[in-house]
Amino acid sequence: MEDYLVKATIYEGKVRAYAITSTNMVEEARKRQDTWATATAAMGRTLTITALMGAMMKGDDTITTKIEGTGPIGAIVADGNAKGEVRGYVSQPHVDFETNAAGKLDVARAVGTEGSLSVVKDLGLRDYFTGNSPIVSGEISEDFTYYFAVSEQVPSAVGAGVLINPNHSVLAAGGFIIQIMPGADDELITNLEKRIQSFPSISALIEEGNNPEQILQRLFEEEQIKFHEKMPITFRCKCSKERFEKAIIGLGTDEIQQMIDEDHGAEAVCHFCNETYHFEEEQLKALIEKNENV
Repeated sequence: MEDYLVKATIYEGKVRAYAITSTNMVEEARKRQDTWATATAAMGRTLTITALMGAMMKGDDTITTKIEGTGPIGAIVADGNAKGEVRGYVSQPHVDFETNAAGKLDVARAVGTEGSLSVVKDLGLRDYFTGNSPIVSGEISEDFTYYFAVSEQVPSAVGAGVLINPNHSVLAAGGFIIQIMPGADDELITNLEKRIQSFPSISALIEEGNNPEQILQRLFEEEQIKFHEKMPITFRCKCSKERFEKAIIGLGTDEIQQMIDEDHGAEAVCHFCNETYHFEEEQLKALIEKNENV
């Protein structure tokens, strides 16, 4: 199944919904980060939700989410944009445990039940929008649900799931965000809460072959859903050799000369995609010339 996201409204616009299948995107991230099963689930949930939040942006706006818990996985960082392009990494990719009491990957143990979730939105303005909230469970979906409530004051339900094959590859991944808009009455909200509480696991629905439209149709049953947009989702990194050249130039002539004298070159690795960029001595000398001519 292709990875894509849909945007929809229900109840005459009083509820807006986003649903996504992200299996291929999460698998690409897993291969690049060499994550083990529990780390893949934590990273995959974060990437999936970041993609959903990116779909709420416009134009060239971007979003960065960061989860910093007390668990062994360390920080989880994800970038997304309004074009469906997402990338991300975990500080400690080689984290895995036995399944928890519910028979699921123990993401909360990997992430930790204390810490913070931060969201930075670059809206093309002079200032960035930054929101923060504490981790409430370490299960990630619940943490983002709480973030929307306290930081953006938008009542939301966030769900994301990742299923892992025995060989640690990604079997299924996806998620949804449901948000209550102004004008919704208490009866509608209560009805929606009941639907979400009884809703099956999102990753199980994707494993069964449900696409994003079908996920929302399962959730809202007989209600009239108005689909507005369908957009592809992909893992894509913004790194390039030119970006690393600028970073090396920023270190200054003395630091670059030290690389030449001690290491006879330099190597830079992107945190997000693990792409490696090599710089030979002559290339570093050329960067010194660029730096001196600035």
